[in-house]
Amino acid sequence: MDLDKKYMKEALRQARKAYALEEVPIGCVIVYEGQIIARGYNRRNSDKNTLSHAEIIAIRKASKKLGDWRLEGCTMYVTLEPCQMCAGAIVQSRMSQVVIGSMNPKAGCAGSVINLLEMQEFNHQVLVTRGFMEEECSQILKNFFKELREKKKK
Repeated sequence: MDLDKKYMKEALRQARKAYALEEVPIGCVIVYEGQIIARGYNRRNSDKNTLSHAEIIAIRKASKKLGDWRLEGCTMYVTLEPCQMCAGAIVQSRMSQVVIGSMNPKAGCAGSVINLLEMQEFNHQVLVTRGFMEEECSQILKNFFKELREKKKK
């Protein structure tokens, strides 16, 4: 559990990088054999690219690091429940496990709206842990959107 906390704290550190860029603060790390092999944070607005989600960025880096598109044996730690695009990429990458901080009842695809990660109909399912360090992960999002609303009022 201590290692899980260490990795989720690093995902939160990535989320703070997105926050500093005025991006929705979502962060992610991918761990293989006890080492962080990839990091990512939301950069959609900065990159002007729909695909620049934390998970996609981290998957791309992890694949490059391992020299394979298959990320079997890897665990992703992500501060917010993945959307449909990211959940699909996680399944396609053959990720072994995902540890999720905060759930996303409006757009989450790891159990909130739909659960793409554990669908028996697919040829690969991902082991999912939900609500890990949930308070810390949801608080950064609450703070971000509160500040955004205040800016819009001015």
